[in-house]
Amino acid sequence: MARQQKTTGTLVWTIIGWTIGITIFFPIFWTILTSFKTEAEAVTIPPSLFNFDWTLENYTTVQERSNYGRHFWNSVVISIGSTLLGLIVAIPAAWSMAFVPGKNTKGILLWMLSTKMIPAVGVLVPLYFVVQSMGLLDTKLALVVIMMMVNLPIIIWMLYTYFKEIPGDILEAARMDGASLRHEIMYVLTPMAIPGIASTMLLNVILAWNEAFWTLNLTAAKAAPLTAFIASYSSPEGLFYAKLSAASTMAIAPILILGWFSQKQLVRGLTFGAVK
Repeated sequence: MARQQKTTGTLVWTIIGWTIGITIFFPIFWTILTSFKTEAEAVTIPPSLFNFDWTLENYTTVQERSNYGRHFWNSVVISIGSTLLGLIVAIPAAWSMAFVPGKNTKGILLWMLSTKMIPAVGVLVPLYFVVQSMGLLDTKLALVVIMMMVNLPIIIWMLYTYFKEIPGDILEAARMDGASLRHEIMYVLTPMAIPGIASTMLLNVILAWNEAFWTLNLTAAKAAPLTAFIASYSSPEGLFYAKLSAASTMAIAPILILGWFSQKQLVRGLTFGAVK
């Protein structure tokens, strides 16, 4: 009886899990499917699932109209650049919080995380004028710095949880052997925290890649990433669903592939230090 109840419970949770997974993935699946339809078939009611004339015309039109390679490269530079810059700042900060904590360390960490709750639109105007006065509008450098600052609380928090799991005795032994602070962080702490740093880097690359608010408001053409590439195909009349779906598919495909191959690393990183 107990085994039967356990089997039934497992089956129920499996069904619930698959239902949630399919619900989350369905919009992505429908976007990819719509990208192979004509504009007329894309708005047909009721919509056809597979019974339509498959075409690559939308991808050809998108490629002819927009420079996908330039937008893709801008997204790569902004997402990876902001993540690397964030790690350079966050690793020493997380080290100090984990191994040299003060009485206000927890309060500072909570304050940093609370800044993520501030609506971005609340600081848009002053930040826009600051960037404009520095002559950095529509530049990748401005977006790299802004994306770093936006995601820095998450980077520090994740690294802090990883570093807390590393025994402090190891670092103390390194100091007794004559290691300087720089050598302690670079050659002792960082190699031991490579899995945590890698998962932090992956998560923040994804966050920066998907960021749309700042990229749409602070770029025009030269530094526009793939989020602006997608927005250029949106229309209030809704006449370009197929082309919009093709552009969206081209924009999300790289990060979907990255997420698929790194999902184990991401899950392990996000659950590191949790109660098992």
